[in-house]
Amino acid sequence: MFSVPDILVVSVLALLLFGPDRLPKLMRQAGRFMREVQNTSHGFISEMERAADLADNPVPPPTPYQHPPYENPEHEATTQADAPPEEHAATQEHPPAAPPAGTSPPV
Repeated sequence: MFSVPDILVVSVLALLLFGPDRLPKLMRQAGRFMREVQNTSHGFISEMERAADLADNPVPPPTPYQHPPYENPEHEATTQADAPPEEHAATQEHPPAAPPAGTSPPV
């Protein structure tokens, strides 16, 4: 790194080159730039560590979609047959049966 005399020489040259008015502004800009570089490097390092952790402990894949269980319509018919007769007649709504082929419908 730099020794104390090296830093002193650079400081005097900067003061002579930029003057006492512009030097504080330039030092603030240099500080902001260094802070931005440091934040970027910390973000990069943390992202690499997170990626390495995911590689060590992979997340299990999501479970596939399961269809709901099939309900048998005949099962519903048997439960309706167990109902009292007045409720049974109201709940059954079957269309009239079609006449056999080749015959005319009743008038």
